Amino acid sequence: MHPKNRHRDPYDFKALVAAVPDLEVFVVTNEHGTQTIDYYRPEAVRALNRALLLTCYGVRFWELPDEFLCPPVPGRVDYIHTVADLFPEPRNLRVFDVGVGANCIYPLLGHKEYGWRVVGSDVSKRALKNAQIIIEKNSLVGAIILRHQRDKTKTLTHVLHPSETYDLTVCNPPFHENEEEAQAGTLRKWKNLGREELASTRNFGGRSNELWYPGGERAFVLKLIAESQSFGQQVRWFTSLVSKERNLSVFEKKLALLKAEVRILPLAHGQKTGRIMAWRFPRP
Repeated sequence: MHPKNRHRDPYDFKALVAAVPDLEVFVVTNEHGTQTIDYYRPEAVRALNRALLLTCYGVRFWELPDEFLCPPVPGRVDYIHTVADLFPEPRNLRVFDVGVGANCIYPLLGHKEYGWRVVGSDVSKRALKNAQIIIEKNSLVGAIILRHQRDKTKTLTHVLHPSETYDLTVCNPPFHENEEEAQAGTLRKWKNLGREELASTRNFGGRSNELWYPGGERAFVLKLIAESQSFGQQVRWFTSLVSKERNLSVFEKKLALLKAEVRILPLAHGQKTGRIMAWRFPRP
């Protein structure tokens, strides 16, 4: 994890349960005598997130309908710290979140850690409604602003206005090409863990525009790259999570054609590795 990530050490479950008593029923002791939670259960992951957001970031209210994506907080804050390193002074940046989701996680963490002012867009009105409730209940109106992307074929167009400038964009693109692929991926995960009975369960939740998109991650990020060229003088750095390493060469070739500067920023969480792709366009 990033050196600034608050979650590098084991969780203090005593403090977390004291903050969010609902978490206690999900805390178990594993075979190594270490306290943890049952990550197989979506409600356990949501309770842990509420406790982490409250104790570490002062987020007093964070609720999420069952079907929406429940992101792991340590991984999301790692993204925030990693892209913050692109700037000599990362505080008080103006940031655009492509696909803010019902969880509003990047705006929350970016604002709490660095004082970022964030505009977030999403194609789902229901997701935006839930995110707005989180914003209002945490007294963040004005610091975080939401916009509805009415055109599902666009990423930045229509929601990033021509008169605006931003320091940074962030994005967690849909991973799968369709619902069937998402379900197959879930089944493989549970089989590998010996928990086939949970094949219909996604412990981190998620629905269509969050988990799948026609053409998957590759198509979504290529569209983001293509649109970003039109906003190249309004945004200092564009960034996106890239989950599938095989897509990197495709993205880099496209960006080379557009004469963009590209940086690949590694992410590592235990045995799992990932990367963020950052790019920017030359300025006069």
